[in-house]
Amino acid sequence: MKLLLLLGLVALAQCFHKVPLRKGKSLRQALREHGLLERYLRDHPYNPASKYYASGGVSSEPLENYMDNEYFGTITIGTPPQEFSVLFDTGSSNLWVPSVYCSSTSCANHNRFNPSASSSFVSTSQSVEIAYGTGSMTGILGYDTVNVAGINVANQIFGLAETEPGDFFYYMPFDGILGLAFPSISSSGATPVFDNMMSEGLVAQDLFSVYLSNNGQSGSFVLFGGVDSSYTTNGISWIPLSAETYWQISMDSMNLNGEAVACTSGCQAIVDTGTSLLAVPNNALSIIQSTFGANSNGEISCSVVSSLPDVVFYINGQAFPVPPSAYVIQSNGYCTLGFEGIDIPTQSGEIWILGDIFIRQYYVIFDRANNMVGLSPLS
Repeated sequence: MKLLLLLGLVALAQCFHKVPLRKGKSLRQALREHGLLERYLRDHPYNPASKYYASGGVSSEPLENYMDNEYFGTITIGTPPQEFSVLFDTGSSNLWVPSVYCSSTSCANHNRFNPSASSSFVSTSQSVEIAYGTGSMTGILGYDTVNVAGINVANQIFGLAETEPGDFFYYMPFDGILGLAFPSISSSGATPVFDNMMSEGLVAQDLFSVYLSNNGQSGSFVLFGGVDSSYTTNGISWIPLSAETYWQISMDSMNLNGEAVACTSGCQAIVDTGTSLLAVPNNALSIIQSTFGANSNGEISCSVVSSLPDVVFYINGQAFPVPPSAYVIQSNGYCTLGFEGIDIPTQSGEIWILGDIFIRQYYVIFDRANNMVGLSPLS
């Protein structure tokens, strides 16, 4: 049995342009060294239970890491397909892309959807307006076939941007946004893409998982319908959601050197792939900056970075550390804490956003079937 498995792996590796499997190296390592891992994950998504499903599957969407600030992938909309790069955002729920109706400067240098060029497009008279922490859009809603990670979602409702005020989206490397949060926060009541995947039986399991690479490296992905066990060897901690809106959880505290310094009486947190930093209430930001001896811009001396402690988030009674190499941003000789202030008014009280700085330390499973978030340490 072991010999057959080995021969199968060698044959598979040879299919990828004669990738050599040197002694002591796994197939994953060999493919990564030759720049083929991303393609392998896309074409051969991991799904240990797929043989038990009559329909639906597991599909991997490769993400491009843009300077550790944004992670985006490619989708198509329409017949024939029109291609767009979108930010896969667990902090919002709508899909939208620029349209040919948009005259804003931000639309001019991005791909724009042309409904008249798609034979499967269905128009509506319904408008949509979305405001993010940075940037906003207004437009109209329509229906068309959307392909994500090789999954065709028929009659998917999406926004066609007519205005993108300001210049934020002008400078973004992606065209639009694909929201992966819950329908309850979807603008204009539009059904999110993943909800349609689930209802149409297009995924093997009602969950998706995310890996975000470090230091601008490749290999990031969203895996729809499954979990890649090679990223969960350190075990999975499951955290129940506190609200089915964002991927919102209850956090116990944020600790340094064993002492709670913020969120000391508990708070709410959002696990958000669409936020680059750790976004915290402004009162907490002041405490954090003071504790680290940072100025009001969050700058600290680069000479002290190596001696800084881990920032430890206690969630559901468990510790989730983030090392200084992750939460300190070093650029052009300056060192800045990767925290930003943001006040989000909710019925749940103050909200923290655990953005990409946090997510890069963990393989994250977003489980809609059980309304839980799974975190598996990557180191």
